[in-house]
Amino acid sequence: MTPPDIEAIAEQVFQALADPTRRAILARLAAQGPATATDLADCLPITRQAIAKHLVLLADAGLVTAEPGERRRVRYRLHSAPVRLAQQFLAALGHDWDDRLQALSDHLDSSAPAPRHDNQHSS
Repeated sequence: MTPPDIEAIAEQVFQALADPTRRAILARLAAQGPATATDLADCLPITRQAIAKHLVLLADAGLVTAEPGERRRVRYRLHSAPVRLAQQFLAALGHDWDDRLQALSDHLDSSAPAPRHDNQHSS
């Protein structure tokens, strides 16, 4: 079994999170637990059909999972593992930048001329 491609997963997560409606859906699921598309449409200002399209994209990114419910109603549950992988990607990216910025700072510090101190006193 090969490890997941963190960069590819992060890309899907970032694309999914780029839309404010999808972020609102995820926030609703995080705050109130699993919900159907109808439940979500009742608390968001878009149609159930639009919610369903957003849920497909969120499921493709691995951010929600569909669970069969009673009377053939599908409930969607937040799945946070892809977000954790995206956070790992960002942390690694940030670490790379930290290293580069520290190397630049060290270089600038070592190549900067020593400060000049004039010990002249005015009389």
